[in-house]
Amino acid sequence: MQHKLLDTAKNFGNLKQHALVIGDVMLDRYLIGDVSRISPEAPVPVVLLKTQHDRAGGAANVAANLALLGIKTHIIGCVGNDGEATILVDLIAKTGIDHSGIIHSNQRPTIAKTRILSGHQQMMRLDQENNSAFTVTENAQLSEAISQQLSLKPAVVILSDYAKGLLSSDVCQQVIAQCNALKIPVLVDPKGHDYSKYSHATALTPNKKEAAEACATNTHDPDLINKAAALKGKLNLQFFVVTRGDEGISLIDDHEHLLPATAKQVFDVSGAGDTVIATLAAGLMHNLSPLESLQLANVAAGVVVGKVGTIPITRDDLIEALTSEQSSEQAHKICDLGQLQRKVESWKKNKQKIVFTNGCFDLLHAGHVTYLEAAKKRGDKLILGLNTDRSVSALKGPTRPVVNENDRARVIAALESVDAVILFDEDTPLNLINTLKPDVIAKGSDYSADQVVGGREVESWGGEIALIDLVEGRSTSNIIKKMNS
Repeated sequence: MQHKLLDTAKNFGNLKQHALVIGDVMLDRYLIGDVSRISPEAPVPVVLLKTQHDRAGGAANVAANLALLGIKTHIIGCVGNDGEATILVDLIAKTGIDHSGIIHSNQRPTIAKTRILSGHQQMMRLDQENNSAFTVTENAQLSEAISQQLSLKPAVVILSDYAKGLLSSDVCQQVIAQCNALKIPVLVDPKGHDYSKYSHATALTPNKKEAAEACATNTHDPDLINKAAALKGKLNLQFFVVTRGDEGISLIDDHEHLLPATAKQVFDVSGAGDTVIATLAAGLMHNLSPLESLQLANVAAGVVVGKVGTIPITRDDLIEALTSEQSSEQAHKICDLGQLQRKVESWKKNKQKIVFTNGCFDLLHAGHVTYLEAAKKRGDKLILGLNTDRSVSALKGPTRPVVNENDRARVIAALESVDAVILFDEDTPLNLINTLKPDVIAKGSDYSADQVVGGREVESWGGEIALIDLVEGRSTSNIIKKMNS
């Protein structure tokens, strides 16, 4: 799976299609300094200013994430006629985003959030905004911008709602209806307690707190995900995503899938939701499934929370993280029985079909690889029971194996077709099969069904035996004979 995600990330930027972001754009300003004393005027810290950073925030950060991933991006938002507008539009333009859909208003200031920090500690935040309903004039400008941008047929539309007035119920339903007619998916980062204004969108991506509020419950409710699933049905969504911080991300479609968090260090979670929805959109644009797209988004979120401030993901950062994750994932495929049982339990919960096969796999060759690829196609997850060195010697003689068990396991774990590897020391894997209860047991076609160890047991719980054709002329024994000749 990581291999597929890595290939997709590398191909970001090759699409001619573009994404459209509609929502509340804002300027995120960071004033960073040192604190060494308390003010004599009042009991407050004195921050000695060292640096200042201005960054595109809100919907503009969503667009920046897309653009820096290599996705062609357009944006619709509203700014005032002030200095902050000049700075913000310039930041948007510098990332290569088409900002012709930005409207300028005399009725409200540009939304700006100024954060004062000492080191990684935020001391204070100052907000500049007017979140009142848009005027008739502003709505007319906005409607014209939406019609103009949708006529360009974006591949996906993101509604980034920060409850600052732009995404009213009428505007949301206008966009969703037009997109549904054009078969354009609409992803929504929602706000507020009433999600009815997002009905018939493709998906919503609230965080855990927002989802709890929308479901009229609290974040400690053990039934929260079931209530979110009910809300998904009520709103006629295709899927529902709940970002859960250090708990990971839940995807609710026909089932619930929990993706564990990937962050190694968390410095600042601001902007992580923007990264998730942007990377989700990029994955869908490249024909990944919602689950695959969220796996990609989960890795991206793990990168940005390790940085201070609202910093978008870049394609290079994502590729680097995926490369590291791929290496780590391969090593983690090698399990003891307890670890494998937990994996199997999760896979079965997600209705994934589990295939089991076993063997020595000494001196891995093309025949092995072809066999394992064919076995994987019989289900969703492939477990390989690998004979220990002792059991290989008992089966093959004292000169075998050529490669020790730890090295054999590590090489096999690097194969994309294999999802888990477990060493077993018994003469047969029967006890392992009875413990894991796979749906399919795979063996080479040089066996008959009645010769397959565990076959009768697998069939007893409704499973099946799959006999896989072997590649002629490929065997470890032949390789050893050639080496010794």
